[in-house]
Amino acid sequence: MNALRPALPAALVAALLLPAAALAQTPAGPAGPPRADAPDPFLWLEEVDGARAMTWVEGQNAKAKARLEGDPRYETLLAEARAIFTAQDRIATPRFRAGGVDNLWQDDANPHGLWRHASLESYAAGTPVWTTALDMDALAKTEARNWFFHGADCLKPAEVLCLVELSDGGGDAVEIREFDTAAKAFVPGGFTSPEGKQNVAWLDPDTLLVAREWVPGEVTESGYAYVLKSLARDGTATELYRGQPTDVSVFPIVLRGEGGRAEAVIARRGITFYESDFMLLGEAAPVRLNLPKKAEYEAYVRGQAVFSLQEAYGDLPQGALVAFDLAKLKADPAAAQAQLIFAPGPRQAVQQVGATDARLVVALLEDVKGAVDVWAFEDGAWTSTRLPLPVDANITLTDLASTTDALFAKVEGFLEPTSLWLADAAAGTARQVAALPDRFDPTTHLVEQHWATSSDGAQIPYFVVRPRAAALDGQIPTLMYGYGGFEVAKPPIYMPEAGKLWMARGGAYVIANIRGGGEFGPAWHQSVLRENRQLAFDDFAAVARDLTARQITSPRRLGIYGRSNGGVLTSVAMTQHPDLWNAVVIESPLIDMLRYHKLPAGASWVGEYGDPEVPEDRAFIARYSAYQNLKAGTAYPEAYITTNTRDDRVHPGHARKFAAALEALDVPYIYYEPAAGGHANDADPQLNAARWARHYVYLMQRLMD
Repeated sequence: MNALRPALPAALVAALLLPAAALAQTPAGPAGPPRADAPDPFLWLEEVDGARAMTWVEGQNAKAKARLEGDPRYETLLAEARAIFTAQDRIATPRFRAGGVDNLWQDDANPHGLWRHASLESYAAGTPVWTTALDMDALAKTEARNWFFHGADCLKPAEVLCLVELSDGGGDAVEIREFDTAAKAFVPGGFTSPEGKQNVAWLDPDTLLVAREWVPGEVTESGYAYVLKSLARDGTATELYRGQPTDVSVFPIVLRGEGGRAEAVIARRGITFYESDFMLLGEAAPVRLNLPKKAEYEAYVRGQAVFSLQEAYGDLPQGALVAFDLAKLKADPAAAQAQLIFAPGPRQAVQQVGATDARLVVALLEDVKGAVDVWAFEDGAWTSTRLPLPVDANITLTDLASTTDALFAKVEGFLEPTSLWLADAAAGTARQVAALPDRFDPTTHLVEQHWATSSDGAQIPYFVVRPRAAALDGQIPTLMYGYGGFEVAKPPIYMPEAGKLWMARGGAYVIANIRGGGEFGPAWHQSVLRENRQLAFDDFAAVARDLTARQITSPRRLGIYGRSNGGVLTSVAMTQHPDLWNAVVIESPLIDMLRYHKLPAGASWVGEYGDPEVPEDRAFIARYSAYQNLKAGTAYPEAYITTNTRDDRVHPGHARKFAAALEALDVPYIYYEPAAGGHANDADPQLNAARWARHYVYLMQRLMD
């Protein structure tokens, strides 16, 4: 990694060699902003646990805590947030296993969580009787590790033996151990896989399929595995498929039939983030399936392997769901043809696809509102019915059973608390089995959908949740959220922390459904890839101007929030349009877009943003990359920049360097970096509550005071 960095100035090289005590006295950086055509003055902040970097972080954290946690509102907001994230009347999110349901439960007494099990009957009746299989808090204490539960893959059909993923600090890298749910203990001498970014699946009771870093350094440029092996209980590892170091990743897909038996194995070779080869593995050499590069595996049901198409392929349209007959694939994989299942209309988008025992289940967005269709395959044809779930709401598939046709779905809206529904895909029935109580008074606000006109004339939808009683005089404190990337849609959802901490105090909330998301399918996403990225930023600014034109709010009262890819958005929004907002929250962000590909797992996202190593790509990225586009003398709004040290998906160096650059320009900002949390920042509910309390203190200071 160091070899890829630009040469450092001699003075900075010397500074890096100073002892820690001296580093604390070293000036943060130059008096000018970073430049695209000059060495990076803040590379030292990319050393995640480096002494100099951590000294800087500690100093920043002290100032941020004094400013935010010292605010008299903080303790009240913290108490309200903790009551939300650790409440005993939350919905215990279910996962089907062994004829019942599992749940990971976190609260004040168990911040790391209890992995527990109940019968489906008791759960559906609202009176679950839980039995704890694994106490994560006890495990973390016993092993002196900051363990968090990242899921379990359980061997079918009995689902007693499970591969449990353990994350130290909440990051993406996990350690895998075999666990016996009947004995409630890790299996002595059982399967294990050391900590790393990896994918593991059962092939049979004595064999795993494992994609991991088998030898040191044997990972892609993005930091993921590209070698897939079978691993036997006796430790014998046999290579099944090998990608390339320039790929994004390789991982196994097991097609399971009756009784959980593996009927086929496919290796997904991720060439780029959006381009893949699906290789059917067997006794002969791997054979590539007859699919376009931009396709994704979705499910396997009744002998049919289902894929979604992110690009048109022959007569098959973009966005379609298609299926391969497995028997034909095995007979002649190169010649097998896909059958069309469903092609979304212009205002539809496929959001989730899964399979029960005998049905394909598809969650859709229609004009950014949810619906769920069930597809049956009989006599060579696919037919569908719609599940009777609430309309004008967002619907998410929570989990699907593999041995029956049961499934769970969550239904929610901005002002409608989340409810959980148990459906029978074969019978076409659904009933509510749990509901979250109101966390704030929904009668004080109303929801509207508007459309803004972007720079190229495109119509951009956005949702507004605003106080009913507030005058439209431009004075409503408003928080606007955006993402706009990776085909991730942002439909209406119930946000109890936003409702209780922000809206209940008179604030408005906006979701801008800008291009780059998945609200209207692959085309909506692909229209702003790479050299067209500026259009997504223009969309966001257009929504802000439309809010002002409607006198819902004004630049003085408007704040923006974005996380991860949304951090690209809000940092660019801050540098390109500092006059449109008065508060900017930049969380777990990508910001230095000329070096993002050199910071794990940045190389995997070249398909989204472009490759800074290619001169033509570097030119269009450099035009918007916020880190290099700060300008001395500009009146930027004071930003709140935050990440965490254990984010191993988006490197904390992005956030650190942007804050240091603002400091060098004498631009006001707040920077806070807790020691753990992972990319989502929500591994620990207590720390998550403190995170949101800090967010809303900052927003109140900037927009309500």
